Amino acid sequence: MKIIRNRTVVGVLCILLSLVICFGVTPLFTRSASEKATVVRVASEIHEGDEITASMVQTVEVGAYNLPAAVLTDKNEVIGKYATAELAAGDYVLASKLSTEPAAENGYLYNLDGSKQAISVTIKSFATGLSGKLKSGDIVSVIVADYKGRGVTVIPAELQYVEVISVTAASGYDANTGKPLAEEKELPSTVTFLVTTEQAKMLAELEQESELHLALVFRGTAEKSAAFIEAQDALIRELYPEPVEELDDANQPDESEGAEQGGESEAPDDEL
Repeated sequence: MKIIRNRTVVGVLCILLSLVICFGVTPLFTRSASEKATVVRVASEIHEGDEITASMVQTVEVGAYNLPAAVLTDKNEVIGKYATAELAAGDYVLASKLSTEPAAENGYLYNLDGSKQAISVTIKSFATGLSGKLKSGDIVSVIVADYKGRGVTVIPAELQYVEVISVTAASGYDANTGKPLAEEKELPSTVTFLVTTEQAKMLAELEQESELHLALVFRGTAEKSAAFIEAQDALIRELYPEPVEELDDANQPDESEGAEQGGESEAPDDEL
């Protein structure tokens, strides 16, 4: 009788437990699984370093159960930021995969303020580009072989000290970021400089008609690099002085008055 009584108690407890699960736990689980949440999802492939635009992402409603806590729910929190990883279409956008600053390899393009320009020239051989050893921040001299067809090799005064801001492989990815782009390291194909307008014009001309070699002058602290660039900028200002503003017609001296004084106006420095 004792055994039967124990079995009866166990059976009753099992029935009670099943009722609790059926009418208590299961509805809670079902309710949780049926809850919806709005999240930001990738609409088209986004590459690492890309600035995210409105057309790249979309908001969708998905099941809230087991949703990552870091998934973003507002497109405004995504648009205008930069991807720090490759994002495929359909991926949820996580805060950890976004940055307010552009990736290191193209950040320099977003720091241009109008005072200088970025221009690229081709590295035509392994040797001319310092055997793939160039890095962002390097100060180089541009050596021109057969300068303007004269059969001489020179370092133009305008290109004694030029700052390297990027070295780029043929694939379009920067080759000097410190991380491998593939199983085998890609060799640099172009080098991008930060230059004045006058330097940019000269580099564009030399790119078409001459062979350029890059000689490393300095690699080190930003302060010392700035000293080289300031010296070059000073020379550029000396070589290309700003033109003297012409006087308005109303302020022009009378020709007869000038004749009476018996003097001629001095030519601007840039006309001497």
